[in-house]
Amino acid sequence: MVAYLDHAASTPVRPEATKAFTDALVHAGNPSSVHRHGQAARALVEDAREYLATVVGCQPIEVIFTSGGTESINLALVGLFRAAVEKDAKRNRIVVPEAEHHATLDTVLWLQEHEGAVLEWIPVDALGRIDVVELQDTLERAGTAVALVSMLWANNEVGTIQPVAEIAALAAEHQVPLHIDAVSAFGHIPINFAQIRTESSATGNAGLVALSISGHKFGSVPGVGALVVSREAQLEPLIHGGGQQRGLRSGTLDAPAISSMAIAALVTDKAFEQEHARLLSLRDATIAKIQELVPSAVLSGDPQNRLDNNVNFTFPGCQSDSLLFLLDAMGVSVSTGSACQAGVAQPSHVLLAMGHDQRGASSALRISLGHTTTQEELDEFLAALPEAVERARKAGTTI
Repeated sequence: MVAYLDHAASTPVRPEATKAFTDALVHAGNPSSVHRHGQAARALVEDAREYLATVVGCQPIEVIFTSGGTESINLALVGLFRAAVEKDAKRNRIVVPEAEHHATLDTVLWLQEHEGAVLEWIPVDALGRIDVVELQDTLERAGTAVALVSMLWANNEVGTIQPVAEIAALAAEHQVPLHIDAVSAFGHIPINFAQIRTESSATGNAGLVALSISGHKFGSVPGVGALVVSREAQLEPLIHGGGQQRGLRSGTLDAPAISSMAIAALVTDKAFEQEHARLLSLRDATIAKIQELVPSAVLSGDPQNRLDNNVNFTFPGCQSDSLLFLLDAMGVSVSTGSACQAGVAQPSHVLLAMGHDQRGASSALRISLGHTTTQEELDEFLAALPEAVERARKAGTTI
């Protein structure tokens, strides 16, 4: 048996999403064409836009389809920054927590190097929680110089859920636009874009104005995502051309992929309560069993306020990549939870931000569950883990 426990990286395509994709492939038209074939393709896209808007709690016009989470995040960060600087050249500060996904970190560092952005880093604590007091102090100190705030709703590595409502209210109070990366959160936390804006007293281009999601995280075909953009947001496009999607993301729309994502979102939303309870039970039992089998293992992230599908441990004396390869050889697919660039494993920047040393940040495993996860798969993993840890420790560490 092969156990797939890396759903946070990509979850298997749902059958309903596969059907939506293949059914849509028979439509020959371009959604921007005015003839009947084009209008049939456009109907697929607009139906999908309405479905997704219903799930995330926004207006259909606020859904901007993209190629995935990375593009959505880039559009939000670069678009909001450029719009702010164009209006006021002194409004060039980006406020961002230290433990964000690389799609955010690399983008803001690029803006720093190429477009003069000034980065205000917000620390996280030992559980991966954003320091809200430091965030408030930064917003008060920087004042009108802040172009935007960006944050993960839930950390993709350790699963810690952030106080979104509190941070959205702070952004609205200080008249700063907020982007939320909800790529890991979607399908695991109820999302209502309009409700957050209303309850946080967001107005105009202040408070929550943009939210990113990615289809392959919840059962769509890969290569499609969305950025929810408030109608009142001030955001410059990255791609110029035909002016599709409010002029914010030009280009021919991928109707089959978009249909697949919308159906996956509907199925995920419909099953949320039952699946949330199932995943919580599997997650908690897995955490307890790992602690029993490997007493030295240390749970990372908030033990209570974490994603229902996230299990992340550090294993002292082991290297993440050794554990990963050993488990893979035993038929178990998990993740190191660390960035891997050019084939060279790196310590987890998230764990480093949480206060781990280099050795500790290089000993993590992330086990992530999803809609196809079974107890048998988890049993397979748990049976293999003690031997993998023992062999990894014998191999030693190089950091």
